[in-house]
Amino acid sequence: MNLKTLKKSFNATIPVMAGYIVLGSAFGILMSSKGYHLIWTILMSCIIYAGSMQFLTINLLTSGASLISTALITLMVNARHLFYGISMLDKYKSTGKLKPYLIFSLTDETYALVCVENTKENNKYYYFFVSLLNQIYWILGGIIGGVIGATLKIDTTGIDFAMTALFVVIFTEQILSKKDYISAAIGICSAIICLFIFGSEYFLIPTMILITISLLIVGIINKEDTLNEQNYL
Repeated sequence: MNLKTLKKSFNATIPVMAGYIVLGSAFGILMSSKGYHLIWTILMSCIIYAGSMQFLTINLLTSGASLISTALITLMVNARHLFYGISMLDKYKSTGKLKPYLIFSLTDETYALVCVENTKENNKYYYFFVSLLNQIYWILGGIIGGVIGATLKIDTTGIDFAMTALFVVIFTEQILSKKDYISAAIGICSAIICLFIFGSEYFLIPTMILITISLLIVGIINKEDTLNEQNYL
């Protein structure tokens, strides 16, 4: 059953593999261009494992940012994972010894895959394999990029935009795979509203809060409609 689940997990993570190897390579190239040895690229991908934050960490390291500034920036950049975690409480509650790693490895792309998994049998192993495979792809990409960056001279201008490109692809795939576009509409509208009110530097956290509240309201309304329909029948 675990081999069957591993195969299912691998098939589900193929799009992420394509993106992570490219993005991880971009990260490895950037690290190499700043003079950091390949071992640091591998360690950051194993311990930090937060794509956008890893790219930002390069600038923080080279600019000599303080620990307090780094901690605050990290909190702001990764605050969205608080909301990811809340929505995964039910799915991860019976994962046992796998839970710590599942929490650690819940990236945006991993969340996009595991949150739509509805099968009851062997769920925790599906979550684990998806999470593990995605991190392996990221580490592999970093190694490839580190080697390329150490052997070739590459202009890294604009290379960090690769992370944004992957988010767009994943979002598009999620829309195409669903018939209900309410969640997508809520996300887009919330982002536009908060961007207009708070500006590009501070809109992320308000956007996540607004999305969470909106989805909770939609969930409550849908639940009430379902109960009313059942009572009617």
